[in-house]
Amino acid sequence: MIDSDHPTIAVLEGDQTGQELLEEALRVLDPAVTRVPLGFEHFDLSLENRRATGNAVIRQAAQAMCRTGLGLKAATITPADPDDVGSPNALLREAIEAKVILRTGRRLPNVRPVGGVHAPISVVRMAVGGAYGAKEWRESGEGGDEFAFRTERISRQTCRAVAEFAFQHAERTGAKVFGGPKYTVSPVYEGMFKEELDAAAERHPGVRYDPQLIDATYALLLRSAGEALVIPTLNRDGDCMSDLVLQMYGSIAGSESLVLAFDESATRVKVVMAEAPHGTAPALQGKNIANPMAMILAGAALLTYVGSPDAERASRAIYEAAFEAVYQGIATPDMGGHSTTTEFTDEIIHRITAKLEVWASLA
Repeated sequence: MIDSDHPTIAVLEGDQTGQELLEEALRVLDPAVTRVPLGFEHFDLSLENRRATGNAVIRQAAQAMCRTGLGLKAATITPADPDDVGSPNALLREAIEAKVILRTGRRLPNVRPVGGVHAPISVVRMAVGGAYGAKEWRESGEGGDEFAFRTERISRQTCRAVAEFAFQHAERTGAKVFGGPKYTVSPVYEGMFKEELDAAAERHPGVRYDPQLIDATYALLLRSAGEALVIPTLNRDGDCMSDLVLQMYGSIAGSESLVLAFDESATRVKVVMAEAPHGTAPALQGKNIANPMAMILAGAALLTYVGSPDAERASRAIYEAAFEAVYQGIATPDMGGHSTTTEFTDEIIHRITAKLEVWASLA
């Protein structure tokens, strides 16, 4: 359970530009800036240290997140060699028993989106199961042919967690739950997910529910009328869908990624790990031009799970400060601006400090 009086964030350090941007986000989360009494526990998840510890540091970081309920992760390198230390993201999700990955695409000031999309679109992706980690093998057939097989599985508890969170998120944000699996082709496997979505819809009658097959969901997104949407998906569908949705807004800079674990009822969040949706960007390392916005917003999103009014105010101040700065042309080169990484962060901190002081005066 998250201690709202003395919240502690497990800080998962990373590689290359990922680590540099994490340090910018921590500057913003400094209690002197946010007025939230945050504590920090650091874990070195760089590729070098994961190899040196045989991934023991990942287990230690996961245990800390399960204890504190909060994690902030930098982008990390996943080695190409399957016999190496593996994907830290996959290992962390398994260790904390994550069920959901939440990514929200939103319009950025002065950035032209695709088509008429302007309202936020959240993809609630199943974090485990499906094609990821499935057993695969090949067999020779008659006439020299060869066959490939894959055994996938999902659980009803995971389906329930994804479905319930999708409706809870839509309820909080005033959005419509839209989309769903291809249950007509896979009534047993994908049909289980559809059953849980329908059940969640009955539990949340005030939330608009527009179930669609996944292929129709893709097609209809391009004809979006600008309504805020929450799209619940299976693991692989969500991987593809979130990439599309974030790019529809012209940049992934205004988005953060949350990995969520739930209690035994699959209805209440117990662990949140926030990160940026991008990678380590080695070509930008050391140049002080990478965009820290997504990593900063990851920290802002994390604050919404602390459960205190001060944390809620700080989170809103961070979001507003970042978007107002971009609106006024203060941005890094990838968004058409001329600010360095540190200059952009400095501007965000200045604006947060001003907002919190003014809000305190008005209160």
